[in-house]
Amino acid sequence: MIEKILLTVAGRGLCEEMLNMLMEVPFMQKASVTVLHVVPPQVTAEAMSAKLEQGGKILAEAVKSLKIDPSRITPRLKQGDPKDVVLQVADEEDSDLIIMGSRGLKRLESILQNSVSQYVFQLSARPMLLVKDDTYVKKVRHVMVAMDKSDAAKQSLNLALSLLKNINGSKLSLVHVNPDSRKSSEATTNAEDDPVLAAAAAEAKKQGVDYRCINSSGKAGQEICRLAEEMNVDLLILGSPDRRPSIAKTLPDLDRLLGSSLSDYVRVYANCPVLLARTLD
Repeated sequence: MIEKILLTVAGRGLCEEMLNMLMEVPFMQKASVTVLHVVPPQVTAEAMSAKLEQGGKILAEAVKSLKIDPSRITPRLKQGDPKDVVLQVADEEDSDLIIMGSRGLKRLESILQNSVSQYVFQLSARPMLLVKDDTYVKKVRHVMVAMDKSDAAKQSLNLALSLLKNINGSKLSLVHVNPDSRKSSEATTNAEDDPVLAAAAAEAKKQGVDYRCINSSGKAGQEICRLAEEMNVDLLILGSPDRRPSIAKTLPDLDRLLGSSLSDYVRVYANCPVLLARTLD
């Protein structure tokens, strides 16, 4: 259940648009929203004062743009390192979902350019919805879920069904990419017989959500992004484990960051908003 949303804003407006679209979904309409803008430290008091004034205006405009009951909005203007502040506020608010903008930087670029969204993605155990700067935000009607045998995929499916239930004309695409299969990447007539997809299809049918099963082959990240673009989905949901390193909880997990992470690939290359359903390893 998503009851508390943390919306981080930076003056670009995409995250606000994404929230407005989500708030049209019956499942989300009772959620409260904390709107956060963070002002980084400045060299002088005068610069800090100017930045805080500018930040206040950004926050006010963001709140004004939201199409929800003002009594369910808590604006917060904070000073500090944005990466740390977002994590701190998410914990303080016990947020069920973090919505953040993303420049879509590749993994090494994210480290070198001090990416806030990448840092939070690495260190938070909470579900995250990433909206890239070049993404066109649409009403949530067509959701794609990347399925495998993991608990993370099951969590992603449950979230997708909750979002789409009771929405007229909604559609769910269930996708399983088998890297070892020699089958065509096109949808097959027996896709629903895929053991990975069969249980998900049965649950979608049970809840009355229109669905389509697609099994394909190839590199999972590339194929998931290709299918999302080909089918023009509004939202892609992907299971992602808690990525915090077991030894140093306060540092990014560089081994995974520089490795072949599926969620890292998809967050960079998908042409739609990506919701990462977090689970523990």
